Amino acid sequence: MKNSMGIMIASKRKELGMTQLELAEKMGVTDKAVSKWERDLSYPDINSIPKLAEIFGMSVDELMQIKKEAAASEEKPTVKTIAALIPKAVCLAMGIAVVVLSVAGELDTKTAVIMLGIGAACAGVSLLENK
Repeated sequence: MKNSMGIMIASKRKELGMTQLELAEKMGVTDKAVSKWERDLSYPDINSIPKLAEIFGMSVDELMQIKKEAAASEEKPTVKTIAALIPKAVCLAMGIAVVVLSVAGELDTKTAVIMLGIGAACAGVSLLENK
């Protein structure tokens, strides 16, 4: 399992038996700063990364890899996911088009029914996908 940088900092600090205050003193920051790092509310200054890596007994590459791997593990959309969105998008587009064109007085009843039919068919397809 990949961890965020904050979880990794907290984990490494605890492995070394250090308090947030002790790590803060070694890094020249406040314990509040270390707390924010560990909660992923902020990150160490880029210039302090080598010092943090040294304290943790790891290379800068190893330290930075934690965050890179976490970002890389985020789910990327697949063709299947995108294809599943198409009927939903068409359904929504048809509904919006009917409303806008009707309000503008640019849509006759026959065309509106056809557009709503296309939208309803796409809604049905999207519902069947989930079965």
